[in-house]
Amino acid sequence: MSDHAKETILVTGATGNAGRAAASVLAARGFTVRAAARKPERLAQTPGVEAVAFDYRNPSTWDAALQGVSGVFLVAPPMDPEAPAKLTPFIDGAKAAGVGKAVFVSAYGVDQSEDNPLRLIERHLLASGMEVTLLRPNFFMENFSGGFAAPMIRSNNAIFLAAGEAKTSFVACADIADAAAAAFAGGHAGKAYTLTGPEALDHAEVAEIIGGARGLSVTYYPLPEKQMLDGARGMGMPEGSVQYLAFLYQMVRAGHMAEVTGDVEAVTGRKPTSFKAFAQANATAWTPEDDD
Repeated sequence: MSDHAKETILVTGATGNAGRAAASVLAARGFTVRAAARKPERLAQTPGVEAVAFDYRNPSTWDAALQGVSGVFLVAPPMDPEAPAKLTPFIDGAKAAGVGKAVFVSAYGVDQSEDNPLRLIERHLLASGMEVTLLRPNFFMENFSGGFAAPMIRSNNAIFLAAGEAKTSFVACADIADAAAAAFAGGHAGKAYTLTGPEALDHAEVAEIIGGARGLSVTYYPLPEKQMLDGARGMGMPEGSVQYLAFLYQMVRAGHMAEVTGDVEAVTGRKPTSFKAFAQANATAWTPEDDD
């Protein structure tokens, strides 16, 4: 049995791409994993992973989730300007419950803006007294296979985004999960890592790679910002999140998401996943919706 089995890690956001990957990797590395979600019935049955009901906004769910936990993998609700108000009390509760380590999935570039909601959470964590590792990933590759862009590809053979022709150094959630496992294993307290893939790609290149893996042509259509935001509103996205989305893609178009770092390899000891390898491994995610 691994020594890590004595350590119980609470994985928040376990139904999301990063949380799901982290729960799987941590269990495979021998940690005892408690996967937390508002709807734990949506979690896949995984050996070594216990599902637990959890909601940042419902403190009555915290005690059971934190019972016997030595580390917390923290994921904020996506594109939520109110995230600090939700996570700050929980961080205090985790510290009070005896949690010693925290790994926070922040975001690429948040250290450039002290008012960024995720940066506010980072600062609170660093002042908490826990051993904290900050992971600042770029846009997830999984946005295309299981996130907001996947239905566009399956239904329309297309990607519609206001990214212009700018490049982004997309990162695979498996690499984020491996970095988190390394952090929980020790030696990374107080460190911050900017996690990227091995190359920066524009969305036309992404479409071409996905098309090659899928066996059907995929086209990228650069949208005006207003069209993208109106589409997000039409799908029911709250206005605060719409404005966050606008900010993110302004950063993309300005070229600020194109840096490639060596941090994945520095933390995990291996090269980051390429987009081509990711696309080939996830080709079935883009099966056209009218296919059986």
